[in-house]
Amino acid sequence: MKQVVQNYKSGELAVLDVPVPGCKPGGVLVRSAYSLISTGTELMKVSEAGMSMLGKARSRPDQVAKVMQSVATNGVPATYRKVMGKLDSYTPLGYSLCGVVEQVGAGIDEVKVGDLVACAGNEHALHAELNWVPKNLFTPVPDGLAPRHAAFATVGSIALQGVRRGEPQLGDVALVIGLGLIGQLVVQLLAASGVRVVGADPDPARCELAERTGAVACGDPASAAVEGAVAELTGGHGVDQVYLAAGGASNQPVELAARLCRDRGRVVDIGKCRLDLPWNAYYEKELDVRFSRSYGPGRYDPEYELDGRDYPIGYVRWTERRNLACFLDLLSRGRVDVEPLVSHTADFEDAVSTYRRLKDGDLKAVAVLFRYPGHAVEAGAPTAAVPRVRRRADAPAPTRAATGPVRLAFVGAGTYATSMLLPHLTRRDGVELSTVVTTTALSAANARRKFGFAGATTDLDAVLGDPAIDAVFVVTRHSSHAELTRKALLAGKAVFVEKPLALTEEELARVLAAVEESGNDRLQVGFNRRFAPLLWEARQRFGTRTGPASLRYLVNAGRLHQGSWYLQQGSEGSRFTGEGGHFIDTASWLLGADPVSVYALATSGGDDLQVVLCYPDASTATISYVTTGAPGFPKETLDLIADGKVLRLDDFVRASVYGSKRWVSSRLPKARDKGQSAELAAFVRAVRTGGPMPVPLESLVATTTATLAVRTGLACGTPVTLASAR
Repeated sequence: MKQVVQNYKSGELAVLDVPVPGCKPGGVLVRSAYSLISTGTELMKVSEAGMSMLGKARSRPDQVAKVMQSVATNGVPATYRKVMGKLDSYTPLGYSLCGVVEQVGAGIDEVKVGDLVACAGNEHALHAELNWVPKNLFTPVPDGLAPRHAAFATVGSIALQGVRRGEPQLGDVALVIGLGLIGQLVVQLLAASGVRVVGADPDPARCELAERTGAVACGDPASAAVEGAVAELTGGHGVDQVYLAAGGASNQPVELAARLCRDRGRVVDIGKCRLDLPWNAYYEKELDVRFSRSYGPGRYDPEYELDGRDYPIGYVRWTERRNLACFLDLLSRGRVDVEPLVSHTADFEDAVSTYRRLKDGDLKAVAVLFRYPGHAVEAGAPTAAVPRVRRRADAPAPTRAATGPVRLAFVGAGTYATSMLLPHLTRRDGVELSTVVTTTALSAANARRKFGFAGATTDLDAVLGDPAIDAVFVVTRHSSHAELTRKALLAGKAVFVEKPLALTEEELARVLAAVEESGNDRLQVGFNRRFAPLLWEARQRFGTRTGPASLRYLVNAGRLHQGSWYLQQGSEGSRFTGEGGHFIDTASWLLGADPVSVYALATSGGDDLQVVLCYPDASTATISYVTTGAPGFPKETLDLIADGKVLRLDDFVRASVYGSKRWVSSRLPKARDKGQSAELAAFVRAVRTGGPMPVPLESLVATTTATLAVRTGLACGTPVTLASAR
């Protein structure tokens, strides 16, 4: 793999071929998508490397002190060899990136291969194609957040920790001195906290940028503009906090801080600037001087950073990792916007020339990103392969006799199973509820008592090994669907699995591998809306379509209550991944084909999605999946427009078709039927007779692939082509 390095003795920059790091326990191997150049910290290192030995000594008096101590202990010759050996070595650059998990080490269960993560650390988030990152220095990226923005997580955490140290309150006025990358982020974070911000920087372009992103006023610290703005906003009292985000050898920042801070105000040092505090000025105002240590608590603690030992949240609310996650959350909800800070995006192979342009001043930038090749999030036209369903030529025919009741087992007996599925089955002739399997004995006993199961158990293997059971219903949490389906197929059972069939492409591949291995393709996913009687009738009255159609589907999903397991995206997938297949399947059924491309974008800070599906005949379906609508508005409304006709469905209680004649269904407010009963009848009939499953397996796979492609589309910001795998 390739990595950006620098020789501190000669100043040489290079992109070297180096070995791929191993994936050790307690961390993940991450393939970089974007990494961020810190135009402050990194350029300072690059500039120092180009200095003479005397210049290096002057710039790092802390290191000179260590050298002198070594001379006293080990003598001049040994110290000289040690120092020269260290200087004449390649050192890495970089500490903030976003990438995709390529391998998961032992002890890590919160992410999986293929997940997008943001990473931190000047030893673990380097400008390199691959990095091993320990547990507490990475965090998953929220769905909908672009990787180029997630790459800001580390510098965002530095700014966030600085703001936390200042303890701002609503209505405060703050002064940010230095409007480089960190200063710009501090401005936005303070503005998001309800603080009025004044900025100070000698660069007019940076002042203008800060004003566009949240500052009330900005100006040159040497001018009267900054002092005038502070006086106006505070009534002459001075600001509540000063954030020092400047660098350099000038003592002007700390002197300005003393002059413009109010009595007993706070001065927070985030950057690396000169700190010769004017004693009288700081003493007379009793100013509280605080330091902000990098990304937050845990920094420089090897037990936290390398061994993965977290600090209890009750004692340390905001650690390094929690700061990383918090900043990504602010980005995903639109509270902070880093796109205006991106001055330049360079290809990774151009790293050396990019650093030189920055150092020489040819490229003036606040933030610069490296873009890495060879990854799906980088492709101009990413492709998602729709897996091919392979069946054994010698697959056995269904062995179940056509007589006698269909014996069903349920794995899971949660709210959906007990409210939307089991009530229909208990009333159906020719069905025997054989066994219910749950993780706790009491829930199994409750389901047995309420719905009349012949048996209840917590032993799944016993159920799968029971030849008397014809079909298994998988109605558990999303993360277990694929594995339970795989096991049931291998056991020769017909399977009804609630959506989603799989949360990842890898899970879907394992299910299809079980189909090929066993020859058992008796599978149905709970996409019930295509079975809704009202929608069936409306489709029939709409008639055969001859031209392309435009379909619009509004899903007023609403907010989830706090504590819902649907919010556990790390283990259960995103909300749309969980239920979006419903709406994609409905659109595909109405249009009579599977989609060939998916384009997705997020609005309202990532909570609301717009998904556009394209079909082979140029038809399109737009699914608006929103959580910010009024609770009283219908949950689902659908319009299909083609051939001079319009089909409209209003939340499964009313439908209409407009054409040469108008048809409107009778309004049945107490009969919102979304198709569960008809779907279950079709599944039971297929199991009893050995006939085809209600929905072809190829269609279920295409819908699942399209649903999973939404995440890829959100990450890359371009349409995802759905191509059939060979």
